[in-house]
Amino acid sequence: MKNRIAVALLALTLPTAAFADKVTIKLGTLAPEGSEWHNALTRMGQRWKTASNGEVELKIYPGGVAGDEGDMVRKTRIGQLHAATITNVGLGTINRATLALQVPMMIQSWEELDYVRNKIGPDLEKELEGSGYYVLNWGDAGWVHFFGTAPITTPDDLRKLKLFVWTGDPASENAWKVSKFNVVPLASTEVLPGLQTKMIDAFQTTPVFALSSQWFNQAKNMCKVNWAPLNGATVVSKKQWDKVDPKYRAELMKIAREEGDILKQDIRKLSDKALASMVEKGLKVITPDAKVLAEWKKTAELAYPDLRGKVVPEKFFDEVKRLSDEFHAGKK
Repeated sequence: MKNRIAVALLALTLPTAAFADKVTIKLGTLAPEGSEWHNALTRMGQRWKTASNGEVELKIYPGGVAGDEGDMVRKTRIGQLHAATITNVGLGTINRATLALQVPMMIQSWEELDYVRNKIGPDLEKELEGSGYYVLNWGDAGWVHFFGTAPITTPDDLRKLKLFVWTGDPASENAWKVSKFNVVPLASTEVLPGLQTKMIDAFQTTPVFALSSQWFNQAKNMCKVNWAPLNGATVVSKKQWDKVDPKYRAELMKIAREEGDILKQDIRKLSDKALASMVEKGLKVITPDAKVLAEWKKTAELAYPDLRGKVVPEKFFDEVKRLSDEFHAGKK
């Protein structure tokens, strides 16, 4: 009888013992120390520590010290990192379903992005969970615009320039070629020297990154067409998150979502400030009229058959298109 009681008591203590150790979550990000992204992550870590009574610690590796986004994703898979704040570049290496939010010129406003992402977000999170990650929060880093050493108004203007695209993604590179752009695949670290040596004449990125990277100093012409929102998320490996005591997980996730929502609004304001700052430093901004915007839309759509299925899974490409149409129908 005594042995049975001892065994029963031991069994009761096992679940608690399994989560008794302190859990450290190592997170990598390209965001520089002191940036809005880094500040939000720091606040999240401080709140996590308080909410978990010191049992969960967030250790942040900012400024790309853990490598580029591809490096960070690889490190989360082998346990050198456990989490990362990444854009669609990194998310796409985990699961291509996330690239559905990046289809050129399918989404054209923050309101539309919020509508579509709120609707499709749970399905994307299931896809990422199936790939071994939980989404702590979603975010964005501004609208992708085109910057060039020469003025860019129409798609044909851009076609005359050598355009930087991310290396390592042949399917996406081919989609650019289908739209008849002259692309040069490079790593992000090669863009600045590429502009200086005239290996490339143009690039696409957000105002915040164009300013912080100083790329715009080599290409002081910007076409203000909302090519795509730069979507992103903070993700954590399931393996590490599952080490966190279950009694804390819901509250920690709630904190992460709150900080993500705050950061999202801060970054959208920062994007406008970054653009204004570059204009003060000599950036020339060209805003296409409705007729020219229609040309850009038609150009983007040239690549849709190659994007659908080859870059973005058909199911998710079609769902974002359906939600976009639903959004616009509701606005009429």
